[in-house]
Amino acid sequence: MRLGKKASSGLGQLVIPLVALAILIVFNLFRDVGFFSIGISVNNSGNKVLTGNLISIIDSASELAIIAMGMTLVTAACGGQDISVGAVGAISGAVFVKVLQGMGAITVPTVIVGVILCCLATIAFKLFNGTLVSVFRVQPMIATLILFSCARSIAYWINGDAAVQLNSPIISAIGKTLPGIPIPTPIFAVILVGLLMFLIFKFTSLRLYTQSVGINQGAARLNGINPTAIKLISFVLLGICVSVAGVIGVCRLGQLNHKTLLVDIEMDAILAVAIGGNSLGGGRFRLSGSILGAYIIQMLTTTLYAMKVAPVNVKAYKAIVIIIIVVAGSPVVKDWLTTRWNRLRAGSARANAQKEGVS
Repeated sequence: MRLGKKASSGLGQLVIPLVALAILIVFNLFRDVGFFSIGISVNNSGNKVLTGNLISIIDSASELAIIAMGMTLVTAACGGQDISVGAVGAISGAVFVKVLQGMGAITVPTVIVGVILCCLATIAFKLFNGTLVSVFRVQPMIATLILFSCARSIAYWINGDAAVQLNSPIISAIGKTLPGIPIPTPIFAVILVGLLMFLIFKFTSLRLYTQSVGINQGAARLNGINPTAIKLISFVLLGICVSVAGVIGVCRLGQLNHKTLLVDIEMDAILAVAIGGNSLGGGRFRLSGSILGAYIIQMLTTTLYAMKVAPVNVKAYKAIVIIIIVVAGSPVVKDWLTTRWNRLRAGSARANAQKEGVS
């Protein structure tokens, strides 16, 4: 019964992020009416590409949106967050580059093999996190602190300290645009990962099981659901998301730098989940809210840079705005607004009843 009530309020989760997005859009339109204009230019490869702040926002937020989807599942199932996604993403990039170097020429088959192997490696590290959380019942943030601390060192051991260059039209096509298609390729990666999640939820009961485990693990077990398996599955799916984001990050720059690849993205991913209206304590979740939260964060960042805010101050301004958004979407504020709204409706109903009685 409780689960049904939470699921039925899913649409309400999007109110705060949609309002925040609308405010950012209106603010930018007043500040610069051409902020969202889209143009066409020719890149260094001679291909036509779409340009403009809107395209830049959607493109730049791709890695964050992908990781936010996986983070949402771990949060929903485990009631905690994985803070090692950026560091493990560096391992993913290192494995991808190592495979390409070992195979010599960069071709479509070698890239496919590289993606598969880096995906398997990332899943293995995420299963390590998942085992600590689900089997040994370590709090998720503490369990993932291990790889948060050492994963970039592991990436260094895999590929050394050199910033490996990947000069290939295939790599450029993955990280930037495909020939003849002006839309950045990472945007399609977000769509594909989102479609994968949609199909999983469509043809399996994973959404229901994940929410059940997150809301009440004991009750879920009594109903025949294996909480350990559900938590491990959530970490496996997060591993796939991290590996895809790591490959995109490497291909976007055309090189591997384990020190900067996906650095600090775990904090933005957690914020995207929170801004999207998802419960950080587990249970109810909505992937569309997390994706929307990722684009809100990127739009806020782009807006601050457009206002010529110094890069050193961007994080401080982002923190202020995000605090406002998160507090506005907190259960305390939501309950207060709901109470006020119900009182207004009750008062309006009494006034109408009195008018009808007089007439």
